[in-house]
Amino acid sequence: MLTYRAAESVENHAIVIGAGLGGLASAMRLGAKGYRVTVLDKLDRAGGRGSSISKGGHRFDLGPTIITVPQVYRELWAACGRRFEDDVTLKPVDPFYEIRWTDGSVFRASGDTDAMVEEVRKFNPADVKGYLKFLKDSQRRYIVGFEGMVAKPMHKLWETIKVLPQFAMLRADRSILGLARARVKDERLRMALSFHPLFIGGDPMNVTSMYALVAYLEKEFGVHYAMGGVQAIADAMVRVINEQGGTVQHGAQVDEILVRDGAAQGVSLTDGQVLSAPLVVSNADAGHTYDHLLRNHRKRRWTPGRLKRSRWSMGLFVWYFGTKGTKGKWQDVGHHTILSGPRYEGLLRDIFIKGKLADDMSLYLHRPSLTDPSVAPDGDDTWYALSPVPHLGHANPVDWAKEADSYRAKVAAVLERTIPGFQAHLSEEVILTPEDFRDRYLSPNGSGFSIEPRILQSAWFRPHNVSEEVKGLFLSGAGTHPGAGVPGVVSSAKVLGELVPDAPEMPVLPQRMAAE
Repeated sequence: MLTYRAAESVENHAIVIGAGLGGLASAMRLGAKGYRVTVLDKLDRAGGRGSSISKGGHRFDLGPTIITVPQVYRELWAACGRRFEDDVTLKPVDPFYEIRWTDGSVFRASGDTDAMVEEVRKFNPADVKGYLKFLKDSQRRYIVGFEGMVAKPMHKLWETIKVLPQFAMLRADRSILGLARARVKDERLRMALSFHPLFIGGDPMNVTSMYALVAYLEKEFGVHYAMGGVQAIADAMVRVINEQGGTVQHGAQVDEILVRDGAAQGVSLTDGQVLSAPLVVSNADAGHTYDHLLRNHRKRRWTPGRLKRSRWSMGLFVWYFGTKGTKGKWQDVGHHTILSGPRYEGLLRDIFIKGKLADDMSLYLHRPSLTDPSVAPDGDDTWYALSPVPHLGHANPVDWAKEADSYRAKVAAVLERTIPGFQAHLSEEVILTPEDFRDRYLSPNGSGFSIEPRILQSAWFRPHNVSEEVKGLFLSGAGTHPGAGVPGVVSSAKVLGELVPDAPEMPVLPQRMAAE
């Protein structure tokens, strides 16, 4: 009787460009389908934007810090015959986060509806009814937008067309801020209900109200922190890939996707090395994939002109720093804090429309050392402060070589109001600007989250998971469907798993027959 195994040949080989979370999840899915997978990444460790830098006993997690929708990871591990909980420990964070305004008011977000109603009542009792309507809005959008679209292929126009009636019913043409305005009157509450798209690079004044679904995600599934940071998830993914027989190569930068007769043949690296494979998955930014990695291949849809006309997500200024001897200090500052500046809509216009680096700012302040002692030396704290800023593609881009130090000082002045005296305790620090995102992650325009998730840059309108430019080329990660954010990029690999056939197999003679 014949048995079968995956063929050990080039036909069975798959190359994944980029060891970000989307690339690693893609490699796991391909490994589960029987492919011999090689993951290539220019950085020195896995995780991409979810990787980390260690300095002076501090681990600075560079990108995502909030884990939502844990079932996305459980499903990925289960597809590989494993249990996510055996490899990664998630710890719930409660409250999810605090939002602080310059007038001293504080909004504490949690999954408890009664507690949230009291938070709303604190700001404006008349807005309670509207908030409860917003929760229903959020659930309806979750059913249509998340359950109905996120992990499903959207490369065929019909898949988008058939959801348009539901989109129309839900007023997907209205912005998330527009929906918040329709439900509550207090300006602070409008900000609290609409800011979430900033975590995936979207302007709340212009991205669709479908993103109200995030409120339901948080309430239903909670907000978690991965012990060891998102880096721990990336490292666990690498272990699964290795156990499947795949490899992850660091310091290996892909220069070009090789194409012959319209089909992928493999890749060439910047050091001149060539790897052959008929199946290539690019987890590099979709813009970088089409504009650089396929620069010698004529494009039909994703031309340089189209990419240039696309609207890109904002840039990020991120200051990672350690404070010495501060454990137990600033006890009112939790794991996640959002410091809302004096302007909301005006600041959004400066960042997304005008491309202006404003003097005022809103900050996301992350303090993981409250939850995870491994991020800092004993008695110390590890932090990062993130400020949304314009990307580099505006008419007069910010020269960060000149502006970084002065902007750091402005960020410090804002932080002093929340963690007074922190500068006297500073130890290690690292700063990333949009120029670093451009150079480190090869992100067009130094954008933090690839193409902005506006309604006409989502689903079918976004770069597809299966490329229409090259046969055998697939895309994963923030720049393709369903979009940025950890659940999004991991879900892009699930879509990939539905589109890619199982690896080719070849018959293997039983050992006794082979011996004869």
